[in-house]
Amino acid sequence: MEHIKVLLVDDHEVVRLGLRTLLSNLDYIEIVGEADTGHDAISLVRSTQPDIVLMDIRLPGKNGIETCREVKKQFPVCHVVMLTSYDSKEYLHDAMKAGANGFVLKEISMDSLVKVLDDVMRGEIVFDKSTLGRVVQDIKQEADDNELLRRLTRVERNVLGLISHGRTNREISEEMYLSEKTVRNYVSNILTKLEVGNRTEAAALAIRYHLSG
Repeated sequence: MEHIKVLLVDDHEVVRLGLRTLLSNLDYIEIVGEADTGHDAISLVRSTQPDIVLMDIRLPGKNGIETCREVKKQFPVCHVVMLTSYDSKEYLHDAMKAGANGFVLKEISMDSLVKVLDDVMRGEIVFDKSTLGRVVQDIKQEADDNELLRRLTRVERNVLGLISHGRTNREISEEMYLSEKTVRNYVSNILTKLEVGNRTEAAALAIRYHLSG
């Protein structure tokens, strides 16, 4: 199993203690630090270089969404999983826009949380399905009227759909019988046409407008 370095960010010490205790039982997961504010989290990302930041959305001062956005901007290879008690469509959408790699509720079981961390490390984008379903239901009809999405060709829409499922360029190339170079070109064109900075933001648009299948 691949070694995973995790940074815990939550303003409740008991929550951090519980996560540290449970995750530390796994040999391949290393807790490299803890923070209770967004400001401290960014400093610790710089000094500890975690693979994943497991972070609450509601933090004092700089909240989790703002912190996620800053982490993804300064450390794009770092994965961010938002952990929250609030089943909120607005939080989910904001997390997507901030570039989060995952959004899960604190009621999640430990086995499921570990699977989320493993999936995120494999390049997948993992969002709470019940919350995500309500987001899709509310806004899927907007896709045909969206100016940015109308810029995409049929093939680019197909590639975008696969991106939203967390597929890597190699996996997309195998599924669509294209070379990896061709897929990279498609992905670059998609990001340019959608005016987004990364794959997660593109995936968020795909999920938001029900293009993820």
